[in-house]
Amino acid sequence: MNCRSPFVLSLLMAAALVAPAKADKLDDIISSGTLRCAVVLDFPPMGSRDESNNPVGFDVDYCNDLAKALGVTAEIVETPFPERIPALMSGRVDVGVASTSDTLERAKTVGMTIPYFAFEMAVTANEKSGIASYEDMKGKTVGATAGTYEAIALEKQVKEWGSGEFRPYQTQADVFLALSQGQIDATVSTSTVAQANIKTGKFPGIKVVGKAPFDTDYVSLFTNREEYGLINYMNLFINQQVRTGRYAALYQKWVGGGKAPELSVNGVYR
Repeated sequence: MNCRSPFVLSLLMAAALVAPAKADKLDDIISSGTLRCAVVLDFPPMGSRDESNNPVGFDVDYCNDLAKALGVTAEIVETPFPERIPALMSGRVDVGVASTSDTLERAKTVGMTIPYFAFEMAVTANEKSGIASYEDMKGKTVGATAGTYEAIALEKQVKEWGSGEFRPYQTQADVFLALSQGQIDATVSTSTVAQANIKTGKFPGIKVVGKAPFDTDYVSLFTNREEYGLINYMNLFINQQVRTGRYAALYQKWVGGGKAPELSVNGVYR
């Protein structure tokens, strides 16, 4: 029989129309009953552990809120900054709720949502370094957490200055310990992280000396690039968090000190 006959072609077209749709990640999460979130737990107040070793913080609550909206149970998967995207690609987690900057380079690998938080950058220095501003870091030894927005920007700045040294560290705790011990003279981090680490009292001899002239760091949730259904759902979820007041409430709970940052850019996220 001629496989190109109108009759055969009609059968093939009909079969294609009735073929079941392939389930996506959103369906898989709902069916499994669990949402596995990559969360950085050495990045207070976004993520850390309490005295009972339980995960706490803005990102932890945000994952719990997302799981509740989906009708599933949240599973917090502790993930250091450099392992956030590898954890997703290897299938260890379903989504990242991990203060991840929405860079175009990352978007080549993972699918990113609209921003769910925004950070301003601050300079924290060892009190013995003589650093009193961002410009004073020129020629000094500075460091930041490898792979973060501020680390990339700071390393680039050191190269442009043509003097000094940049040192990458595995975790935020490593950075602030090195700063406290005088191994580095200064760091650039989010203002929320800087203040939270100083308040712990674990890192004596350091202080915030001013702002860093970096752009606002908008951070997004992320999942596999091809999972449009899940990405669309998370975009709407972020929208709902803002308009219901939950975003503002979480900000006051974990950061405090004023109004939560705007998540929109004029003419873009409107």
